[in-house]
Amino acid sequence: MAGYQQVIIVGNVGRDPELKYLQSGVPVCNFTVAVNSVFGQGEQRQEKTTWFRVAAWRELGETCNKFLTKGKQVMVIGTVDARAYTDGSGQPQATLELTARDVRFLGSREGGGEGGSFEGGSGGGNFDDNSGGNFDQIPF
Repeated sequence: MAGYQQVIIVGNVGRDPELKYLQSGVPVCNFTVAVNSVFGQGEQRQEKTTWFRVAAWRELGETCNKFLTKGKQVMVIGTVDARAYTDGSGQPQATLELTARDVRFLGSREGGGEGGSFEGGSGGGNFDDNSGGNFDQIPF
């Protein structure tokens, strides 16, 4: 029986995206996303940051490279793989790698800026940059 996996993360881009082209000419954009969570109250309040490495392929990757910069808030929908490796000092480490299927540009870290979305995948998608929209009239 086949399974299905979908992961949604919302966080801030940790470094400027890096766009590379494979020998076959297929573009892939790599960037990191920090997802912060807060739990507890008062003196017991704690913050935790989980880092995700994201790969966006083809047209989605080119669009991410064009519009994302360090600190921008982003939502990424895709599939996740956990990978184990040994670092330079011989210590075991793990990383979460997300292959993006859909990316939503939510704005800057301060909450301002324009948002937009782009759905990728194998066939490309539809970019909506919301330019010229009146965001003050959105009911939520």
